[in-house]
Amino acid sequence: MMIIQKNHIRGLASAGKRMDGRKEDDFREIKIETGVIENAEGSAKVSVGKTEIIAGVKMNIGEPFPDRPDEGILMTGAEFSPLASFEFETGPPSEDAIELARVVDRGIRESHMIDNKKLCIAEGEKVWMVFVDIHILNHDGNLLDCAALAAAAALGHAKFPKYDGEKIEFGEKTDKGLPITCKPIAVTLTKVGEKLLTDATFEEEGASDVKLTVTTKDDGNICAIQKSGSGPLAFSEIEKAFEISVRKGKELRKLLE
Repeated sequence: MMIIQKNHIRGLASAGKRMDGRKEDDFREIKIETGVIENAEGSAKVSVGKTEIIAGVKMNIGEPFPDRPDEGILMTGAEFSPLASFEFETGPPSEDAIELARVVDRGIRESHMIDNKKLCIAEGEKVWMVFVDIHILNHDGNLLDCAALAAAAALGHAKFPKYDGEKIEFGEKTDKGLPITCKPIAVTLTKVGEKLLTDATFEEEGASDVKLTVTTKDDGNICAIQKSGSGPLAFSEIEKAFEISVRKGKELRKLLE
């Protein structure tokens, strides 16, 4: 990003303004569409402004981990297509893709969104495995919040495939959904100058050197935190980020109802 543009964005932020006219803690328009992938057990396409992400859920049966013989398995992956941004390259998952998947996965796990014990079929032998695949369709900033929202919507929409005790009929879905206990919501605060901006655009992220993602549960409790970038954050800024994340989390959660 050019220094002139970066200084312009920082100057606007210091005056309490943004390039698109939003307030500091405003999100762009959010759209959620579920059931967009016919062959998936659950799916959702979410757009936050021009950022667009699709998440799919697939289920299978496998052996549980030895240290958790009575719990199902969750695995989350992300793919950054070069078609979504000039910053993305072909090849194996980049560090950014791995980090995004890890942060989304942590929010789901630490919130206990899925009751993993109810995914157990036969202790120590068979459990349901839940795979969440995240695909970036267009990148215009705030990928983490959009991806977390897409994953939560896809999991909430998912239905178990038909299983007769021996094999799975992947083409046939049942009416049974996953054992969902809550809806974790990630809210990322991006520091531009001395201001914390919610739902930063691609340009605003380019004018920042630090951001903090806070994931909350339905009761407002924080279940996961991720700091990205090398810039510092004061304790007062972290406290403010917590307050905004809880408040905005309540608003976003209503979109999943």
